[in-house]
Amino acid sequence: MDFFSISSFLTNNQMKIKYFLWILLPLLASCSNDEKYVNVPLEFKVPSNFPALVYNIEVNPPTQKGFELGKKLFYDGRLSSEGTISCGFCHIQQNAFTHHGHTVSHGVNNLAGTRNSPPIQNLAYQTQFMWDGAADNLDFQPIIPLLSAIEMNGNLTSIMAMFKANATYSKLFKEAFTDGQINSENMLKALSQFMVMITSSNSRFDKYRRNEVGGNLTSDEIAGYSIFNSKCASCHATDLFTDNSFRNNGLSINPMVNDVGRYRLSELNQDYYKFKVPSLRNIEKTAPYMHDGRFGSLESVLNHYSNSVVNSETLDPILKQNGVLGITISANEKLQLIAFLKTLTDDQYLNDTRFSDN
Repeated sequence: MDFFSISSFLTNNQMKIKYFLWILLPLLASCSNDEKYVNVPLEFKVPSNFPALVYNIEVNPPTQKGFELGKKLFYDGRLSSEGTISCGFCHIQQNAFTHHGHTVSHGVNNLAGTRNSPPIQNLAYQTQFMWDGAADNLDFQPIIPLLSAIEMNGNLTSIMAMFKANATYSKLFKEAFTDGQINSENMLKALSQFMVMITSSNSRFDKYRRNEVGGNLTSDEIAGYSIFNSKCASCHATDLFTDNSFRNNGLSINPMVNDVGRYRLSELNQDYYKFKVPSLRNIEKTAPYMHDGRFGSLESVLNHYSNSVVNSETLDPILKQNGVLGITISANEKLQLIAFLKTLTDDQYLNDTRFSDN
């Protein structure tokens, strides 16, 4: 091939290459942008042994980017006034998202609250939140600890300014929500998406109930389950192990605090000293127990119900039958009950890296 033929060949093919790139590059750029901003919905499955979902998941459906944003928010201490107290500070995954080792939660400036941090698990099946039911919508619940002067003492104006100045947050808000707005509404929605997905449904008990591999219970555990059904399941109902009600369970009143429970909100006399019935899932990992963390062991809890229930006008009728206070539980029954309760520990949930601070 002579010089002119080579020159002609290169020129023609260069033009073809240029034309090809002219067509292809916009398509590649489009694909790249589509991949960058795609927001994949997360599947939420109701376990077969669970009751029906109560959270309206269609209003705030979990997505990959919403979950990612919510997780970042959950573990970010910068939402607090001193920059170190995050949601995850009082809700530690290995302890079923409770504040292990603390009778009551600690917040900014090492201030102590009056109540024990409740676990975060299966929130999409609950209708009211906090020990006294101060929130009845999960999408709004986080605002309570966030703005609490004792817990996080956050300032929404400062928080939004921090988000807008942060490239990662700016990107996540844009990807997580259709409007892409950095505001408190989207912040709370993202936190809800993260918490909704925190499900505990794979304990040994769950596998027993679903007749799955690994669901074998010992004779003592089965006996404990039978005792539980006859003496505890009225309040700790369904496989969620709570009926979501508020009850006075006969605790002596701490005069230094005089926490009146649900009465603080309702101002109805019948609500004096009533607190939300907690779920018993992962109870082995959530000590200390009760709304004020007064009991350090499951043995102490059972001893309270068998020996130390205090009578009052609002004491739950279940704990005051035929003139007898409390629940009759023998020493052996207590051992079997505790053996059963430990089958509710869900190691998959406790160690799931999707929920961890990594």
